[in-house]
Amino acid sequence: MISINTNSNAMTALQYLNNTEAQLSRTQNAISTGLVVASAKDNGAVFAIAQNMRGSVAGYQAVTNSLNSGMSTIDVAMSAGQSISDLLIQMKQQALAASDSSLSTASRAAMNANFVALRDQITSIVSNASFNGFNLINGSVTNITALASSDGTRHVTTSAQNMSLSGTIVTLRSTGNISTQAAASTMVATIQTSLTNVNSALANLSAGSAKFSVQANFVSQLTNALNTGIGNLVDANMAQESAQLTALQTKQQLGAQALSIANQTPQIALTLFR
Repeated sequence: MISINTNSNAMTALQYLNNTEAQLSRTQNAISTGLVVASAKDNGAVFAIAQNMRGSVAGYQAVTNSLNSGMSTIDVAMSAGQSISDLLIQMKQQALAASDSSLSTASRAAMNANFVALRDQITSIVSNASFNGFNLINGSVTNITALASSDGTRHVTTSAQNMSLSGTIVTLRSTGNISTQAAASTMVATIQTSLTNVNSALANLSAGSAKFSVQANFVSQLTNALNTGIGNLVDANMAQESAQLTALQTKQQLGAQALSIANQTPQIALTLFR
């Protein structure tokens, strides 16, 4: 039937053309953003899942920063502890030499001056072994704790090691000296005890650093897995979108031609009255 009031062919062509335009808009948006789900409008359920996963990733970034800060603090403490261990070795040598009863007064005084300088250097090292406000070897804190989970409920902890001259690890005191043969003889054993304790404390710090490092590696792998998961959910397949774009552009052109042809149908009615 030829009708000038109703053109069903044109309406059908227009409907398909509108559908093609909507699909084309989605495809162009995917190509421009790289995302097949860029907002809740695209797919509410997938967008919600992706947003929750993005929240976890953001949380794990904070965890990584916390763990890295903790590891740096431990590394500074270990570096200071190694320096103290080296100083104690030198001090033991000085004390052992000064325990010789045949040593002259002048030589003993020189050795004692060197010993005291090394002793005071320990105090200087301890006081400067801070990172981000934490000092694990001066007795100011008992441990250091870092985040281990994105919800903040789990932590990684490492005990501090007080290596100051007033602590229990270094049994040498701030007044320790080798000014006499008797003091030097006693000091040899004191230094050896301190050296043994410091090396044990370094082993504890090393174990703590390893614990932080293992957790940091796990968090890194977990973050990578989450990012991959997010990508699988929302990222656009650019090869597929490119092929889809070509197909839709072709459908768009054909749809426009079909609509043009359908719109010419009412004109045929004019020829019936010539």
